This record gives sequence, C-alpha cells and structure tokens, in this order.
Amino acid sequence: MLDPNNKIKNEEKAVLVGLVHKEQTETQMKEYLIELAFLAETAGAVTVKTFMQKLPRPDSKTFVGKGKLEEIKQYCAAKGVTVLIFDDELTGSQIGNITEETGVRTIDRSDLILDIFAARAKTASAKVQVELAQYQYLLPRLKGMWKHLERQGGGIGSRGPGETEIETDRRIVKDKIALLRKRLGEIDKQAETQRKERGTYIRVALVGYTNVGKSTIMNILSKSDVFAENKLFATLDTTTRKVVYEQTPFLLSDTVGFIRKLPHHLVESFKSTLDEVREADCLLHVVDISHVGYEDQMGVVNKTLQDIKAFDKPVITIFNKMDLYEASVFDPWLEDEVKNDMLTQLETRWQELTNDSAIFFSAIELRNVDGLRNKILARVKKLYEERYPYLTKFY
Repeated sequence: MLDPNNKIKNEEKAVLVGLVHKEQTETQMKEYLIELAFLAETAGAVTVKTFMQKLPRPDSKTFVGKGKLEEIKQYCAAKGVTVLIFDDELTGSQIGNITEETGVRTIDRSDLILDIFAARAKTASAKVQVELAQYQYLLPRLKGMWKHLERQGGGIGSRGPGETEIETDRRIVKDKIALLRKRLGEIDKQAETQRKERGTYIRVALVGYTNVGKSTIMNILSKSDVFAENKLFATLDTTTRKVVYEQTPFLLSDTVGFIRKLPHHLVESFKSTLDEVREADCLLHVVDISHVGYEDQMGVVNKTLQDIKAFDKPVITIFNKMDLYEASVFDPWLEDEVKNDMLTQLETRWQELTNDSAIFFSAIELRNVDGLRNKILARVKKLYEERYPYLTKFY
C-alpha cells in the first residue's frame, strides 16, 4: 500500500488464511486459496502454507478464532514467515490486532490485488487509477492499522487546535483522494474525447477473467504485439487496434481482467478503462475452459458486466485453451470416437446456452482461428447493417 514497507517484496514467505462460513463452502475456499496463492506469486511472494478454519462468521477482532491465530503465530515464528495474506477483506482493527498478535505484517486479498496493480501500472492513467483506489482502501482503515504517513505539505499553522495525528492523516488522505479524483476526471474526459474521435467504427471488446488469454487472442486477431504472460493482471491499460476483415473495419480493445472479490474501489477508479467495455458494440467473452472452475469464472465476469451496466450487449463466447482442456479430461487410452462424442456434447451444450454464439479455440495451437474471425466478421457486419442500413457497403 502507501507505506513501501507494506508491499510484497520478491521471495517473501507468505502464509494464506481462509475462512469457511455460511457464505463460503470448503470446496470454494480451497479454490479461492489456490487463486490467492497465484496472486501472491504474481506479487513476488512464495506461499509456504495455507490455513483454513470453519466459523459461523468471521471474528470481529481477529477474523479467525484465538486458537487458530495462535497456531498461525507459532508456525510463522518457526518458519520465518514475513507476510500473512487473508482471502477476505479485513477491517483496520482486524489488521492491527492480527499484526500485533503474530508480529507478522498482515494484508488481505484486496490489498494484495492493489499491490499487483500498483506494480503493473505503467501509464499515467493507470498509476492515478491505482493510487486513488489505494487511498480509498486505506481511509476507513487508518484508525485500526495506523502507521504514520509521511507528511505531504503542512508546516506552521497547518494543524488545527487539539487535532490528533490520526485526524491529520485522515485529512491528508481525503485531500489526496480529492486531488486524484480531479486528475482522474481530466483523464476520463481525454479518454472520452479519444473514443468519440474514433468515428463510426463498430467497437469490439475482449473481456474475461484474468489470465484466460485475452491479450494473446488480441495479438492473433489484430496481428499486434500486446504484452501477454502467464500471470494475473498482465494487462491494466486498454489497448485498442483497428482491424480489417474482408474490407470490413472495426476497433478491437483488450481490457483488464476481472476476478472474484475485485476491490470495489478498483472498479470505481478504473472507470475510463471499463468505459471501453460499456461503450463496446460487441463483447468477446474469453473463457479458460481448462480451468476446473471455468463456469464460476464466467459467472464472476457476467456479474461484473451487470455491475458496470454492460450485460445487454451481443456476446461471442470464446472457450480458449482447448488443448489444455483435452489434455486434462481425456485419458491417453480413450478412443477417438469417444473423445469426439464428448467434444460434441460439450459444444452442443454451450451452443444451446449461448444461442450459437460460442467458439472453441486454442490460442497456443492457433486452433480454429479462421472460425473465430468468421464469427466476429459476421457479427460486425450485422451490427453495421443495423446501425447504418443506408450504406450499400462498409467503408
């Protein structure tokens, strides 16, 4: 976060903590902790152990029970653990209490995601958006987790009579939030102007859970060189390219990946990025079909699209990583006829659920590239026909 000592450092030893309660089953918690470990790895930490506890509800003081916290404390002391990462959002007082009890720096899932975003923000726009989200996250937690902020400004007469240090820090943070919001408003206006200057082109946006292969597909479809790697949130800034298929042009945008329990401050701060999704004419929902919880990930994406009011758009669902899916599902001894029957059933099911708007794809093997391009082209042409029925041809 804001204190450089509070960030994940390379090769830190991390312990992950999750809670099973009435809103999270044990199966879900295990999957969430696997994802949390991937987040920690992305941030540069090594997960040495995970702890789970079943409680009706989180403990208001220490999130987990006293006995479990003591067990975590002893393990951390024995193994030289440097950071505790909780899968659910903690209050400031919980962070302070856990840190004081264990002697280990404590963060939650939201703080970890914000740290990754901060490390990956390259452009001025992304940096402002992340910094705003960080301050918004910090503000309600100042009292419980207070570590004195470096004074920015101040001087004689800057502190009111009887004002405490914590109140001064709150004022500093609120002033910073106001300044960043103003700067972000200017960035949003610039981004809106840029979108308007794109003219009458149909806009297509790639969306999906993080690390499903959006940037790789962007590179294939647009023949561009967008940064892509096997880590969460490889892309923060929206990249837009003009693409032309059979003399039909359209704009293709790659956007930031979604994730479960995405900090709401990030959604608010990344308004200009998410506007690319809101203002798109068609969405390409990329799904990692090889992931054991891919349907849950689709649900997270659809819920986020509903939250940002972008759920009513035409969607082409791209089931990516079919090569990995087949490798994980099909035994080596399985006959080809049986494999084909299973694939047919899978495709039939999803074509029915998506009104024939699904495509099964492998970005690594370049499998079904022509099929994907043809599906996108047909949808783009239809959108042009609906929007500009008076044109005899497109551009």
